[in-house]
Amino acid sequence: MCLAIPGKVVELKEEGKGIVDYGGVRREADLSFVNARVGDWVIVHAGFAIEILSEEEAKKTLKAFEMVLEGYEESLKEEVG
Repeated sequence: MCLAIPGKVVELKEEGKGIVDYGGVRREADLSFVNARVGDWVIVHAGFAIEILSEEEAKKTLKAFEMVLEGYEESLKEEVG
């Protein structure tokens, strides 16, 4: 199973590459499989953008990850006591 976090394309580079921002962490990704532009939200797997998402869908996905993380942190607190 693969979990992919949405990121926002902030820069286009040569040869189908671009810079994707994941909440302040920026990484280069290959955008040649999708027709992404600056401002698009993408899902990246193994360094390749594989899907373009709407901003609404990206934000829903990020919110879901946030809720899972909050639940995990809460369970850790309960274990420590």
